[in-house]
Amino acid sequence: MQIRVGFEMSYVCPQPTPMILALNIHHSRAADLVRPDHLMTQPPVPVTAYRDMFGNWCTRLVAPQGGFTIRADTLVNDPGLPDAVWPQLMQTPVESLPESALVYLLGSRYCETDLLSAMAWQRFGGVPGGWQRVQAICDFVHGHIQFGYPHARRTRSAFEAYNEQRGVCRDFAHLAITLCRCMNIPARYCTGYLGDIGVAPDPNPMDFAAWFEACLDGGWYTFDARNNTPRIGRVLIARGRDACDVALANTFGPNTLQSFKVWTDQVAPA
Repeated sequence: MQIRVGFEMSYVCPQPTPMILALNIHHSRAADLVRPDHLMTQPPVPVTAYRDMFGNWCTRLVAPQGGFTIRADTLVNDPGLPDAVWPQLMQTPVESLPESALVYLLGSRYCETDLLSAMAWQRFGGVPGGWQRVQAICDFVHGHIQFGYPHARRTRSAFEAYNEQRGVCRDFAHLAITLCRCMNIPARYCTGYLGDIGVAPDPNPMDFAAWFEACLDGGWYTFDARNNTPRIGRVLIARGRDACDVALANTFGPNTLQSFKVWTDQVAPA
């Protein structure tokens, strides 16, 4: 199947404002693009691209004074299959993990492993290591946090989400990631598109989604504590230690985000 994905973000800047954007589809899905997902700006400005330390495509530009809009729109081929489930996968001992996975065991800006380690071991220490343990963590987070867009707060950490028991998809991901790391399971944050494909339509405006990946038996596998069920049509944009590493837009100067739109829709066959 094909999925149409894209976004439009409009800013007002009182002065020329440098920006770093992580809005391009991840290079692992490059072969699935029916057409390039080039960023378009209005007014047009020069842009340069680079790949960051996590392998994500990033864009640099300077937004001019006044109104400024960034937009992308593309089609993505997708197999139309739900997230894979592999309950037989086991946990890899820390001493046998590849060096590239070790950073995803450590605490980070939004994932305070030191504050949640005791609780994690008390709650999940008796659960068999591996897929079962990660799923148990997802089950707990899914039931512990109340989802609601009015609960969104971009500074909320995993420890705060645990105590406040409310949040949005990034808070579900941060808490689950933190608990996995506390249990010696490498986990990394993912952001991207996830539409209402195969599920009842959500009446709320579409937004970018957050989920996470856990390293089991030497591979990385998708988990989603917010939805806590296999979903169809994830389109990855970026991965990192937490949301700080994969911010959609880092702006270096005063600005106002005036409008924000995201779309991700299954395209009917021709």
